[in-house]
Parts: sequence; C-alpha cells; structure tokens
Amino acid sequence: MAEWEDEPERWLKPLLDRLGHKTRRQMCPLYVAGLIGPGYRQIVQPMAERLAAGNYDQLHHFIADGVWDATPLESELLNQADRLVGGKDAVLVIDDTAMPKKGERSVGVAPQYASSLGKTANCQTLVSLTLSRGAVPVMVALRLFLPESWTGNVSRLKRARVPIEHRTGTIQAGNCFGRG
Repeated sequence: MAEWEDEPERWLKPLLDRLGHKTRRQMCPLYVAGLIGPGYRQIVQPMAERLAAGNYDQLHHFIADGVWDATPLESELLNQADRLVGGKDAVLVIDDTAMPKKGERSVGVAPQYASSLGKTANCQTLVSLTLSRGAVPVMVALRLFLPESWTGNVSRLKRARVPIEHRTGTIQAGNCFGRG
C-alpha cells in the first residue's frame, strides 16, 4: 500500500471507535480511501475492485444500506474539529452545495436551484455545517435536503427507502448516498 493509503485509518481512528460494528470499522477506511484516492469514485464497484477485492457486497452495504445512529460519530467529529480549529476566533459556516445529477431515483434529486451553477438544474442539495478558523475549515455536519417533490410523494420516499423519521425535508447524507 502507498503511504497515503495508511493515513485514513490513523486519522479516522477516533471516529472508527464510534462506529460500533466491526464491519463498519473495516469498510469506512476503504470507502474514504476510495473517495480521496485515484480512480473512479461515484460507483461502488470500481472502488471495491481497487480497494476491497472480494468485499464488494460489504462495501456496497456500508454505503447504500448501512443505517446507524450517527450521533456518536457526529459528536466525535465535533470534538475533533473543536480540538483542531475551535477557539474564540472560530466561526460556524452554514452552506448549501448542489450536486448536479441525472435520473430520478437518487434520493432528493429534483429540479432545484443550484447555486454553484447559478440556475435551476436537476440536482441533490446538501446543507453543511463547517467549523472554521482562519483558512482551516472542518465540516462537522452534512444533511441532504429533500425538496417538496420528494416529501410530498410518499410512494417515492418508500421506494427510495427513506426512513419515516427523515421524510420531512432533511436526512443524514451518509444514509442515502449510493442509492440510484
């Protein structure tokens, strides 16, 4: 393994300890390495072929179907962010990010205003909370916004397996990426 591939597990350790399940702790560093490393990142199969040979099903489950309580993970992320960039001169930044997408099955995809494009487009919209001090930002929370075209369509929400408690406008992004 290249040196950079050893790093995710080291800096993810405090977070991995909060994931609980052994398989989650194994798959998380692979997924992060797949997102930041070379190669195609938007589909699980190429990631699994590069990083988790023989573990495609486990990696896919971690990304697409793995549902867990994110509170312990987010608490640790906030603790780490505060340790790294907290202080009297730190600020919280709330921002939206639109990700253009085609199709209708990925959770939250709909025609909506995409600030990055400066127009209405078919996209997913994410709302983030970032702790920042100086030029160092650390994202501490991320939610997928569900537009009314989703929240007003119960059958669509059921088909996409959006949990009942998240059918009101925002859901935890980690629980929906990879679907569709």
